[in-house]
Amino acid sequence: MPYTTIEKENGVAVVWLDQPGEKVNKLAADLVDEFHALLDQLQQDSEVQAIVLISKKKDTFIAGADLERLLALKEPGQVEALSRSGQAVLDRVAAFPKPIVAAIHGAALGGGLEVALACHARIATDDPKTILGQPEVKLGLLPAAGGTQRLPRLVGLQKALDIMLTGKNVYPRQAKKMGLVDALIHPYGLLNAARQMALELVKNPKKHSKKQNLMNTVLEGNPFTRKIIYKKAREMTQKQTQGNYPAPFKIIDCVEIGMEQGMKAGLDAEARGFEELAHTPQAEELINLFFSMTHQKKNPLKSKVREVNTIGILGAGLMGSGIAEVSASKGYEIFIKDISLQAIASGEKRIWDNLDGRVKKRALSAFERDKIMSRIHGVTDYHGFEKANLVIEAVFEDLQIKQQVLAEVEAVTPKQCIFASNTSSIPISRIAEKAKRPKQVIGMHYFSPVPKMPLLEIIITPQTAQWVTATAIDVGIRQGKTVVVVKDGPGFYTTRILSPMMNEALLLLEEGGDVLHIDRVMKKFGFPVGPFTLMDEVGMDVGAHVAEILKEMFAERGVQSTDAMEKLVEAGYKGRKSRKGFYLYDQKGRKQKEVDQTVYRYFGGTQRKKHAPQEIQERLVMVMVNEAALCLQEEILSSPRDGDLGAVLGLGFPPFLGGPFRYIDRLGVEKVVTILRKLEEKHGNRFTPAPILLDYANNQKRFYEEK
Repeated sequence: MPYTTIEKENGVAVVWLDQPGEKVNKLAADLVDEFHALLDQLQQDSEVQAIVLISKKKDTFIAGADLERLLALKEPGQVEALSRSGQAVLDRVAAFPKPIVAAIHGAALGGGLEVALACHARIATDDPKTILGQPEVKLGLLPAAGGTQRLPRLVGLQKALDIMLTGKNVYPRQAKKMGLVDALIHPYGLLNAARQMALELVKNPKKHSKKQNLMNTVLEGNPFTRKIIYKKAREMTQKQTQGNYPAPFKIIDCVEIGMEQGMKAGLDAEARGFEELAHTPQAEELINLFFSMTHQKKNPLKSKVREVNTIGILGAGLMGSGIAEVSASKGYEIFIKDISLQAIASGEKRIWDNLDGRVKKRALSAFERDKIMSRIHGVTDYHGFEKANLVIEAVFEDLQIKQQVLAEVEAVTPKQCIFASNTSSIPISRIAEKAKRPKQVIGMHYFSPVPKMPLLEIIITPQTAQWVTATAIDVGIRQGKTVVVVKDGPGFYTTRILSPMMNEALLLLEEGGDVLHIDRVMKKFGFPVGPFTLMDEVGMDVGAHVAEILKEMFAERGVQSTDAMEKLVEAGYKGRKSRKGFYLYDQKGRKQKEVDQTVYRYFGGTQRKKHAPQEIQERLVMVMVNEAALCLQEEILSSPRDGDLGAVLGLGFPPFLGGPFRYIDRLGVEKVVTILRKLEEKHGNRFTPAPILLDYANNQKRFYEEK
């Protein structure tokens, strides 16, 4: 079946993109071949004066390249050839003698945006589902069909580098402002407006001029100042990536070559760079991570889902208001309860500020912001909860309080209402001990800040009904989260594997370690922040509470936990929230670069030493990886994939390493066991290898099959 169909009317050929058997259009090799034939046909057809490219898919223009096909290309030169074939067909589009207009609704990402960039004009819908971007960098790749060359020429060097180096989404109003698209229209008017635009281009061919202020025009207008831009981009990239990701540097190289030596040289560099990057371990792990995230968008229990229209939320603090925001943004009616009107007002203001920030960035319209806010109702009693299909509690981490609010909720909600706890560590079975409907109690552990953090960890007990799990998964997917389901136990999965890592960092301090040095070493390894910065952000009181809950479980294994966190909390150190933690903070709670030297009183004084980076990284990473393996062995996790997603998306485990289990596979389980044995000999049984690792080492097994 063909990828494209043509409809002709009044001199305009409308080319409908509709990849057979797929929910979305992808830029695949068969489309490239078909496009050459299509262009030949349209060029020879005297009736056709102009062309419109538009998608028949519901919410997608072209969603990107065919990654499965890319991973299958193992022979040297195959990936480069794929890039050059894409470049060639889009060069034809750009040089086509008849104007071509891209009519964009839904996702135009990666190769999809590159197709649009090659067209002579672009019109997009102003619908929230319309997003544009070059997210290849998130896959360890670069735009390889001319994107590194056409984007800077269209929107300017600095904006193009920002889009390509971050991989961020560009929303319709942002795209119009920067000149990435030429016009916006309501979805229903897209085709007619695109036809009209195409015919106007026949009469008056468009001469593009960048939408830039005078300063940027001057900065980007000569080779000397452009060199400064490239230099600053490389410095910023090095700082943000610690050199762990080759793709952003290669993108800057391609842009620089193209801008300084001409587009042909730039395209050559792009094709060669794509070949190099596609065979890096970073690209392999990031693409696997993308496939895993895509897999989790499907609910395995879809047939058992029950409808949820109204959600009750207990607690209007940072977590509660965040959950309310992501839920209301997806159409749920929200009743958010707290003990005072002041607390409610504070939570609603936080939501308003977040949404209004998106309006100011042109990622959301003022109308959409107001519509979302109209779905959120603040209450100080249980008014509205009689309509709730789901209640999510985000109250203080105290078992008795959680049991109390559960009893109150069961008294006022319908019999089929689900009660979900957002606890990060208290076993769900303990919370449900006194419940009237224990089958309807589940854990929904969100991560802070909720609107930005992509993970939702769902926790099930032996009593949790399957329809309750199915419905919780469905809500999480609709909220835009990547959902992993784990079994109940102290700390579940994410908190449980993070806790030994934090404990090990504190033990390094007790041995005379340096806070700043340890944080820097772990950032260099690939974590977004070091362990002490994280403790300050989460709150040492929260950390101490978690440590207390997990202490018994670790003690049963003969693992001794440090009580350093407890002592720090007793002395008033709670982290950023109290402006007193491992680091110094200003009056507004902003972290300074200096360590608070007074904290060393609890770790042997201010005379510090710098442990070898390899020792720090091995101890902190291996204790986490080993705990992850134990979670799989004990069936807290149902698969290595869930464990990798939880660690990367919830805890910041370096994405380019793929997660604990892919990291074990890449190092080799035998090597991991050897490192753990060496650490066990020196530091004790907290490094005793998990039995599952010994089994895999002895039998030469892997957690993932080799492709």
